[in-house]
Amino acid sequence: MSISLSTTDIRCADCPIRHRAVCSNCTDDELQQLDQIKYYRTYAPGQTIAWGGDELGFVGSVVRGVASLSQTMEDGRTQMVGLLLPSDFVGRPGRASLPYDVTAVSEITLCCFRRKPFEKQLAMTPHIAERLLEMTLDDLDAAREWMLILGRKTAREKIASLLTIIARREKSMEFAAQGDAVVIDLPLTREAMADYLGLTLETVSRQISALKREGIIALDGKRRILVPDMPALMEETGDDMDGGLIA
Repeated sequence: MSISLSTTDIRCADCPIRHRAVCSNCTDDELQQLDQIKYYRTYAPGQTIAWGGDELGFVGSVVRGVASLSQTMEDGRTQMVGLLLPSDFVGRPGRASLPYDVTAVSEITLCCFRRKPFEKQLAMTPHIAERLLEMTLDDLDAAREWMLILGRKTAREKIASLLTIIARREKSMEFAAQGDAVVIDLPLTREAMADYLGLTLETVSRQISALKREGIIALDGKRRILVPDMPALMEETGDDMDGGLIA
């Protein structure tokens, strides 16, 4: 069961994802209309938000926390196929179910909309439809990027790529231009990182230790990573950072 807390209610104007979520292009009047059909749900770490194939009566945005998308094969093997970070959208308008299990990785708060009223609002509000299309295309780009990471990259490159993706999503890379260290608050345990990247726990720990030993990252507790030189970490991703301009 999810935990619905009235204390979780957030005014749209004060919402931390206001300018990135599906409602980011809405006018004040449109936000008031959405406010009439929204509610908040909070899930504990490890709690299932939605089972793949089951009917999902709501859609919504991640306000705080992280969830995983995973799929289980007939023999019980499970593959994590994606992450939902703050501002990401949960659910599919026009579809009653999701193909994947959605599970809270950390405590997570969702800004939810009842699916049927949201679909009606979507038809009447081009700003929402346009933003949802943008986010869907971004998800497609992210899926293609992840195919490359899983299919062709080494273990070291996978770890560096994941750290870079999280930093980019958290906007923490903006501080790198000022010469400050980039701070990455990892939303995943090392076990979850191993599952997501298709690696063993020992390999993840070994690669993180190697990056630390070489001064590319520093650890501040179990989940916080400091990156003194973000370009140096990005070089470890194996991506063509110069676009092929340099031989």
